[in-house]
Amino acid sequence: MVTLDVKMLRILAVIFTCVTFSLVSSERHLRFSFWSWCMFSWCFCFSVTLIILVLEFTSLSSKLPISWDDFTTAFSMLATLMVLTSSLLFSIFFTCRRLPVRGFHCGKDIAACVFSFLTFFLYAVEVGLTRAKPGEISGFLSTVPGLLKVLEAFVACIIFICVDLLDYWDFPGLQWCVAVYSFCFIISLLIIILTIGRLLSRFPAPFNKVLIVCNVLAVLMYITVAVIWPFYILRIYPRPNSCPVVCGWSLAVVITFMTYFNLIAYIIDAVYSFRLVFFTTPA
Repeated sequence: MVTLDVKMLRILAVIFTCVTFSLVSSERHLRFSFWSWCMFSWCFCFSVTLIILVLEFTSLSSKLPISWDDFTTAFSMLATLMVLTSSLLFSIFFTCRRLPVRGFHCGKDIAACVFSFLTFFLYAVEVGLTRAKPGEISGFLSTVPGLLKVLEAFVACIIFICVDLLDYWDFPGLQWCVAVYSFCFIISLLIIILTIGRLLSRFPAPFNKVLIVCNVLAVLMYITVAVIWPFYILRIYPRPNSCPVVCGWSLAVVITFMTYFNLIAYIIDAVYSFRLVFFTTPA
């Protein structure tokens, strides 16, 4: 059930994302992968949120063969993460760092940052409002483990973007790390797709217990990566005397940080899964 508060948040999110990418696209910036990511994030969130609003106002959402609540909750979580990263990237790399032109000033850049962070706040509030409360019957993606699955998949995507720019094929240890990233990402993505597609009821095994096995396996695999990845990669890419916007060492550090971040997320996910299965008293 979509409340009026959630609808107002989505309307404001559409307006703010539109304002943000309009301000950014009206100026001349040094355009590389980070700039493309920021523009894609704002445009993607604007488009999907607008589609969600149209489908809800026309009542077409109830006719779709998917779990609508799970879909909107997963998207709001994804949008929160995408807009947050875009806000940080644009603030760090692009604000007041445009190509030199006549009448150079930072007004539009600062305004774009403000609207982007406000959009992040709107999506974060939406996640809080749509998240399942204790004892409430809802879809899996509305629960803490479900939201963690979206977070884990998103962090893995950031890892993949950075890994693609590094040389790791000649080192079996690093190949193992990339295989772990890929395996855990595929599992998280499958769980999200099965949930949104209402296919969990057709799963041939108890879903909660399968989820526990996957989470424990992911934790064990990520522990090995947390040891192997920094041991090898920081030797291959030692800290240079000077590092530009992006260099091998900075990418290696980002991946290392994201690895530990995802490890913590999987540990919390496993703990919540254990609680749901073994420590929840049936009503």
